[in-house]
Amino acid sequence: MSEQKYGADIVVNSLVNHGVDLVFGIPGAKIDRLFEALEHPSLGQKVPKLIVTRHEQNAAFMAQAFARITGKTGVVIATSGPGVGNLVTGLMTASAESDAVVAIGGQVPRKDLYRLTHQSTNSVALFSPITNFSSEIQDPNNISEILANAFSAANGVKRGAAFVSLPQDIDDAPVDIEALEQVPAAKQGAAAITDLDWLAEQIKQAKLPVLLVGARASDDQSVAALHTLLDQVNLPVVETFQGAGVIPRELEETAFFGRIGLFRNQTGDKLLQQSDLVITLGYDAIEYEPRNWNKENNLNIVALDTFPVQIDNNFVPQRQLVGDIAQSISLLTSRIAGYQLPEVSQGILRALKADLKLSDEPKYTPAEGNLNHPLSVIKSIQAHVTDDMTVSTDIGSHYIWMARHFKSYVARHFLISNGMQTLGVGLPWSLTAAMVRPNVKSVSVSGDGGFFFSAMELETAVRLNLNTVHIVWNDNAHYDMVKFQEELKYDGASAGVDFGNIDLVKYAESFGAKGLRVNTPAELDAVLDEAFATQGPVVVDIPVDYSHNYELASQLIESEG
Repeated sequence: MSEQKYGADIVVNSLVNHGVDLVFGIPGAKIDRLFEALEHPSLGQKVPKLIVTRHEQNAAFMAQAFARITGKTGVVIATSGPGVGNLVTGLMTASAESDAVVAIGGQVPRKDLYRLTHQSTNSVALFSPITNFSSEIQDPNNISEILANAFSAANGVKRGAAFVSLPQDIDDAPVDIEALEQVPAAKQGAAAITDLDWLAEQIKQAKLPVLLVGARASDDQSVAALHTLLDQVNLPVVETFQGAGVIPRELEETAFFGRIGLFRNQTGDKLLQQSDLVITLGYDAIEYEPRNWNKENNLNIVALDTFPVQIDNNFVPQRQLVGDIAQSISLLTSRIAGYQLPEVSQGILRALKADLKLSDEPKYTPAEGNLNHPLSVIKSIQAHVTDDMTVSTDIGSHYIWMARHFKSYVARHFLISNGMQTLGVGLPWSLTAAMVRPNVKSVSVSGDGGFFFSAMELETAVRLNLNTVHIVWNDNAHYDMVKFQEELKYDGASAGVDFGNIDLVKYAESFGAKGLRVNTPAELDAVLDEAFATQGPVVVDIPVDYSHNYELASQLIESEG
């Protein structure tokens, strides 16, 4: 006689059928059978590996990083009430930043859904505005089909989060059905041939066409197609922060002209202002608002993406080319082969390349002898990071410096939250990178404020013996990204930005991780040498001089409104 199956078994089998090999989460009474099925499978039953975290928000961040790094679907599971409530920030971030995540949340039994019962909440309504899909399972026979539709929605033309509410009695229900097999994803073709022919002619007639590459063009296929294009046609490229790494080392000198985001004063901003044709590839307005990079509303824009763009006053493309980005780029390549920039434009690019290189050099001496200049810290990190390592940056002043100046030559190896700009992502993202890329170090960079949003996950890193280096830019207990921008706005005054100091070395050691501190700038390289030579989790405390942050917002091009 076959062993009795329950709703939880159908959930697990559905995950397996959708290729899920890793799930993140925290259990609770309303969803405990699902966790039992994951940790104690029936004989011969295949299950994804469960990673138990210390906070549901961090579990969602880890699932998001899994999606971004692998191109697969990240999965997170939490219990009812506050468990699913703690997923909100992570799922909101995943949807904003086009990362495919399926969240399964526990729920009270169906008979208690509309009673004032312990942990009863309308979680479907909670997640509807911030996900691609939000539904509650009402019949055990519908478990697999609802999960299948959640996976489909998360992996649509604009990827994002999907949420499925699993009432306790559905989780516990005896079933005699089988989980559905995965339905092959619907595939897009290239953009319309007539539009590609038209764009090819626009490029040939342009004097300085520029490619602005965003998050949705950073997948492996699109990046490979872009490299083929740039091997044949010398076009300048500007990356958004989430498009970081689309230009490899061998194309850096000819094609890479920096990243743009936040303050409008970068080399890439200057290039866009001189371009007579800006082609956006997989660019989402949330990455860097058009009202900043096209403030004067005078740029000639064409958008190439997987779905129509959101039109606004500063983003009205001449034409939209909608379809598979990689296929569209490949067809475009054959149509513009032989195009060369005019000599005048090549001179403009040489000047801008010199400007880009100059921006990476420290120009000021730190205010105090024991502090490190941000660019010196980046230079040392750069010297220790290989191209196959993953670097995850949190949000804070360090994020602006890193996004502008840290070089990455492989797409999706420099992870940045530039949609929601979510504080606390750095450490959880790096843990996932260490799991899925176990043969190399995983590096995260955070401020002393953001680090403690998720620092409890050091225990997870130690428990799993993850090969991670967590670099904390310590500015002596401030939320500095807020602080310096408030000071710019309010004549040097700031509010609500101070907190207490925590000894980072002792904190790390209390978890069983290694803690290191850079006591003087002269020690920086040696301390990072030790950190990168250490097996297992390491936390490095680097006192940083943020007195130069005002430079980040200086010399704006027609300063932002």
